Amino acid sequence: MDIQYLLWLQNFRESINNAWTPFMEWVSMFAVDYLILFAVFYYWNIDKRKGLYTLVSYYFCMVLTPLIKLTACIYRPWIRDSRVLPAGDAITTATGYSFPSGHTTTAGPLAGGMAVNTWKDKRTRAISVIFIIFILLTAFSRNYLGVHTPQDVCTALLISALSLFGTAKLFTYLDRHPEKEDIILLCGFIFCCLAIVYITFKPYPMDYNAAGELIVDPGKMMNDGYGDLGKMMGFIIGRYIEKTLIKFRPLKNGVKSVIICLVGLIPMILLKNYFSPFMTATFGSHWGKLFFSIIYACYYIALIPFVLKLIGKQEEKAA
Repeated sequence: MDIQYLLWLQNFRESINNAWTPFMEWVSMFAVDYLILFAVFYYWNIDKRKGLYTLVSYYFCMVLTPLIKLTACIYRPWIRDSRVLPAGDAITTATGYSFPSGHTTTAGPLAGGMAVNTWKDKRTRAISVIFIIFILLTAFSRNYLGVHTPQDVCTALLISALSLFGTAKLFTYLDRHPEKEDIILLCGFIFCCLAIVYITFKPYPMDYNAAGELIVDPGKMMNDGYGDLGKMMGFIIGRYIEKTLIKFRPLKNGVKSVIICLVGLIPMILLKNYFSPFMTATFGSHWGKLFFSIIYACYYIALIPFVLKLIGKQEEKAA
């Protein structure tokens, strides 16, 4: 049934001469490359706690997704059925195993967290609706492009919802017991280390085609897992540094604050486009992704907040 649905979408794509394909590719790309900038900007400039809520929900998904993917080891639709032909360049960007959809578990907590943050205020409720629509559109785009089954995206949506709910409960608990945060951060870091050991040494399916070639290389499938777990590890390190040494507060000083934070987002794009390939070339695809993700998360969780605190102090002196 799932393959039949993908084939129906494939026939539809072909009937309209792939007119919607570029847009669906853009949706998928935006979800994994740029959606995080909204949450980071919110964290820096508008509401620190609500920004953290969105980001922590995202990190929970980044831990759960690779563990499920690399445990279930479900092959992509075109491997399971050669009739499925992914659209455009989707086949080159669809890395790792199929179940669940990583693009959806990225869009779900990031856009979902922002939707939660902007829902209560009637002035921003329309923005909240746009974020919700984007989640559903991202999920659908993965089916439309032929790189995920409905089960992949539906499970990813469920994981996203559970992450958002679980993070809300965690924040409520920490509001009552702030002294427990260090223990939770330490446990999270140890869990990520154990997860890396698990995905590195667990057995993987080794299936070969008629020509004797390996259908899916488990080594390549692990790449995203190292990177995703590195995001949580980077957050934990950055959060501990920020809460212990920096303790910044969003500037909230109008246009100037917005400009400063927008400028701070530019290196995030440059780091991902240029520093990430350098790290993988230097340390290999696994450890390079892990180390880059740690540095990347520390940049926006701790480094820029440190800069914002310095700017805030200068403004207080000037006043």
